[in-house]
Amino acid sequence: MKHYKELAGLQCFTRADAERITGSADAAHFMLHSYQKKGLIESVKRNLFVVISMETGLALPSRYRIATSITEGAYVTHHSAFEYYGCANQVYYEVYVSGDKKFESFEYDDITYRYFAPRAAFGVNEKLDGVRVTDMERTVLDGINDLDKIGGLEELLRCLELIPYVDEDKMLSYLKQYNKQFLYQKSGYILSHFKNDLRLSERFFDICGKKVSKSVRYLYHGIKHHSNIFDNQWQLFVPQNLLGVLSQGGELSAII
Repeated sequence: MKHYKELAGLQCFTRADAERITGSADAAHFMLHSYQKKGLIESVKRNLFVVISMETGLALPSRYRIATSITEGAYVTHHSAFEYYGCANQVYYEVYVSGDKKFESFEYDDITYRYFAPRAAFGVNEKLDGVRVTDMERTVLDGINDLDKIGGLEELLRCLELIPYVDEDKMLSYLKQYNKQFLYQKSGYILSHFKNDLRLSERFFDICGKKVSKSVRYLYHGIKHHSNIFDNQWQLFVPQNLLGVLSQGGELSAII
């Protein structure tokens, strides 16, 4: 087990890492076979292994660290990013992973890892624990942009309740790079309900408002319901009481 400590430092590793550590392809093959047999490592998917703790018998890396290691440049996104930051209302048994290299969904340790085609290349950070993840500002905008990937409108609102603040200048910069009028609309409307908690100034909403056209949209697909009202400022059909829905415990699905 002379290589265990070095592998444990990596937590996740590939066959190339094993060859570098052992010095040859044959030695790497022998080590992988031996360590798997002893329960010291496990195969996550083809050419991706995790190290198992000798104390707990569990994988050393978190689901987010595993996600980051799936392909070169992979990063955690959408609801999984909210989970990583501790700002999710629910923890799902799946991890959304983005990046330039597509992969087929797979399951490891009862967690499904799903590829999500990147919407943009900005706003991704690598943390001290080795996890690459969208920053909070991009995570918020991705959630608003792709409500289905965030668990729906209600889950997004509950996530927003847990966020201490966002960087307004980053939000505006990212909105400009996304360059989607509908995203300005939805962001302005939804975030106006959290402007004090998120420390967003009137400047943010003025800029969003200037991007709103006369085209009328529904905040969320399937929102056609008699309880909805039209918000003239944002040109959106919205729930009659957006935040009030949260206190009703799951009533949002009936409204949208």
